[in-house]
Amino acid sequence: MTASTLARQVRERQLSPADVVRAALARIAACDDRIGAFQLVRGDRAVAEAEALATREDLCRLPLAGVPVAIKDSVSVACEPMRVGSQATTARPRPADHEVVRRLRAAGAIIIGTTRVPELCVWAATDSAFGLTRNPWNLARTPGGSSGGSAAAVAAGMVPIALGADGMGSIRIPAAACGIVGLKPGTGLVPPPVGLTAWHGLAEHGPLANTVEDAALLLSVLAGQPSLAQAQPPARPLRIAVSTRSPLVGVSADRARRTATLDAAQALANAGHVVDHVDPPAMPTRTVIAIIAHWCAGVADDVETLDVAALEPRTRMHARLGRIARRVHLVRSQDRSEWRQRNERFFERFDLLLTPVVACGPIPCHRWSDRGWIANVIANTRFAPFTGAWNFAGFPAAAVPTGVDADHMPLSVQMIGAPGREAVILAVARQLEIMRPAPTAHPLPPASAT
Repeated sequence: MTASTLARQVRERQLSPADVVRAALARIAACDDRIGAFQLVRGDRAVAEAEALATREDLCRLPLAGVPVAIKDSVSVACEPMRVGSQATTARPRPADHEVVRRLRAAGAIIIGTTRVPELCVWAATDSAFGLTRNPWNLARTPGGSSGGSAAAVAAGMVPIALGADGMGSIRIPAAACGIVGLKPGTGLVPPPVGLTAWHGLAEHGPLANTVEDAALLLSVLAGQPSLAQAQPPARPLRIAVSTRSPLVGVSADRARRTATLDAAQALANAGHVVDHVDPPAMPTRTVIAIIAHWCAGVADDVETLDVAALEPRTRMHARLGRIARRVHLVRSQDRSEWRQRNERFFERFDLLLTPVVACGPIPCHRWSDRGWIANVIANTRFAPFTGAWNFAGFPAAAVPTGVDADHMPLSVQMIGAPGREAVILAVARQLEIMRPAPTAHPLPPASAT
């Protein structure tokens, strides 16, 4: 069942929160040894919290009553360790919940566990010293990253919704790889990451879900804005730009991803929207350098309190480049402001922009952590060139599934809006979901696929 349905049935006392949690735990026990989505499963603690929830007098008013939620292991959960995919971090329990976790609990959600990430959430494939995370559609492929564990947990039906964080595409990339909905809010809507993985303001918390309705519900709780939960198709025709041009010169989307984007645009045009094939502002070399500098410098900030010798070689190199970027003054707020202003002018003409999310199907599920920095950057860039520009601009953007390719791997489109247009993105995503429903329920491949 969806999160919306589960919450409604718990509110109406047709289901008990403890039974819902036990069912999720059973699903995790049945399949996570093959997927590796979870870093930690809270088990008896989650059941005890669900039993306590059933006694709350306000149960009938809680938007996420009894819904099991997985939390990315870069977000503080009280009394649990936060390892951020690294042996260099402490295994000591965290003293308090992050504000987004506090909001989830207040809304009636049950934190069922934390999900795996690549070291310090840097990479677009989810593997670390703690293990490999595999894609439920094909265990030989990655679920993407860095919110790969959260996306895989949702796609495999272990939880209906999960919390991700997105600094360079880390919600949208795994959502596209796993055929689910993922939304990165614009700057300021949701309490952002603090400490590790804040990345000079590039990162935002956001929802991962099987349906637009569930993504909207989770976003409404994270943002503290109940009206965002009402994701209904737009009441008027919108102006929608569509572009398949990659922001990075020399990297382009494959035919399946380009076709999926154009097909989605045609479906929206058939629904009455005004669709124009127009490219957004091109990224000058200066902006590309600035994005990379912010990405590396954010990691350099993260490792300052860690044992650098315990980091993976690729992460040490990333942090070293970040220190250089800071020293030569490549991390400047002016660069972000200029890029944001250029795109604000573009969105004066359009309500939304439609692009691919990724350039190709998910890359192989390897131990990328054993490979060098250059190999990782090349693989990441070829896989996911379409997302980071919108973190740098601070604009909201979502990944919405549209079908499958010839290899039976998910296809997805990215919807981008100007600041404050999260509700518009959700509305159009819901309309596309109705017109072109994508498969969301699928059995795990046979064990031999590993």
